[in-house]
Amino acid sequence: MRIIVVGKEGQVARALAERARAHGAQAVLVGRPKLDLADPSGIEDALIETGGDVIVNAAAYTAVDQAESDPELAEAINGIGAGALAGAAAAMNVPIVHLSTDYVFDGTADRPYREDDPVSPLGVYGASKLLGEEAVAAEAENYAILRTAWVYSPFGKNFVKTMLRLAGERDELGVVADQFGSPTSALDIADGVIAVSRNLLERPDDGSLRGLFHMTGTGFTSWADFAAEVFALSAKFGGPSAKVRPIASVDYPTPAKRPANSRLDCTKLKDVHGVVLPPWRQSLEPCVKRLLQETRKEVAR
Repeated sequence: MRIIVVGKEGQVARALAERARAHGAQAVLVGRPKLDLADPSGIEDALIETGGDVIVNAAAYTAVDQAESDPELAEAINGIGAGALAGAAAAMNVPIVHLSTDYVFDGTADRPYREDDPVSPLGVYGASKLLGEEAVAAEAENYAILRTAWVYSPFGKNFVKTMLRLAGERDELGVVADQFGSPTSALDIADGVIAVSRNLLERPDDGSLRGLFHMTGTGFTSWADFAAEVFALSAKFGGPSAKVRPIASVDYPTPAKRPANSRLDCTKLKDVHGVVLPPWRQSLEPCVKRLLQETRKEVAR
């Protein structure tokens, strides 16, 4: 299975590049300047030239706060560009797996969100990703949209890397304690995406495999408790640690409002695709250990 991965530097794109071989697959990463989601005119030619059995859209405008002042670019990449990708996939007669987000919800529900729950984004980023979901569904029939949340990995910028860096600078950190979700390893997402992709290819007549699914790490926590677990693991491996001071969202204002409840119900993904991501703590430990090892190697150079 040859997977065209749209996106080069993102966490999931890099995770797919790392994990594909273990699944007997090949991941070919394609991105700017060859393929630019902000410029739909060249998307289909770039995909045809690259060639593959399935397309995975792992590229996105993910600067949540910056999107509030840059809505046109966010919508161009996350919405219009995603639709153009799906249209190209349909023209090539290959399935597309599109990654979306918990930010399509307003976070007011008192339970984990299901795929058929009403959407109501709080900001530009969530609205642009919702636009992308709608565009993919409109442009392609052979698709799976996977909503995920709280993504971290050994790559790029993410919460885990930020916490480890700050722990090396401060003894105590204030972390939001009234937002809840599922920390999700990009490496686990890659495994799930590959499994879904293979299902789409090997069972082309099974319509239940298409549509919208939720895919996050198993279990729920708050940002504050997530941070505390990062520090506990870091201390276990001889890395930096800090005390967590739980704070309310109102005490940490940001340009974009975050959903208080980012919990996603992943039952449908399990029932239809047979995919269940590991418990979030289980996946966090090797990530923290790896990041500390990489940091030590850099210091030793």
